Amino acid sequence: MLCVAGTILATCLGCAGSLGPYVSVDDYTPRKPAQSEAYVIRPGDLVDVKVFNQDKMSGRGRVRTDGKVTLPFLNDVEAAGYTTADLTQQLQTRLKDFINNPIVTVSVEEAKPDPVSVVGNVARPGLYQLDADAGVLQALAAAGGMNEFAHKDRIFVLRTNPETVRIRFIYQNLLRGIGKAPTFVLKGGDTLVVE
Repeated sequence: MLCVAGTILATCLGCAGSLGPYVSVDDYTPRKPAQSEAYVIRPGDLVDVKVFNQDKMSGRGRVRTDGKVTLPFLNDVEAAGYTTADLTQQLQTRLKDFINNPIVTVSVEEAKPDPVSVVGNVARPGLYQLDADAGVLQALAAAGGMNEFAHKDRIFVLRTNPETVRIRFIYQNLLRGIGKAPTFVLKGGDTLVVE
């Protein structure tokens, strides 16, 4: 009986120190997006529409929160939720009322990044809009740094890709530029967890 109790206690103590399943940032290989995964325009994006040989019909604008962008001749056009190819087709069809065989090119000049969540033992947990090339240190700085309860070897990024993967970072490696940690780039939708 005493032996069984000792085994259970040892197992529980072993679990308390466990970090759970994760992959080290040095062993993480990001999934390459499939070629069919085209960018979908979102509110906040800046789109540029060029109509060949028709400067007055060309324009650029930011997609509003209602998903529309204002363009010359067409006024408000639904843009959010479309790929650039889909929006190009839609605009070419609508511009046929004004010119024969319009040739339209749509590009996203500036994509609004999704925020990154920073949670756990940081000064100010929350959602943060970061630069497109921001890494873990920039996210920690935006959140006011780690608090006194933080474990400097228990920093994780949760990324869905399409299944969720838990990527482990060690603070000293980030600071000293060791391994892949300093060059790891966060993506919109990532969650940074400081245990």
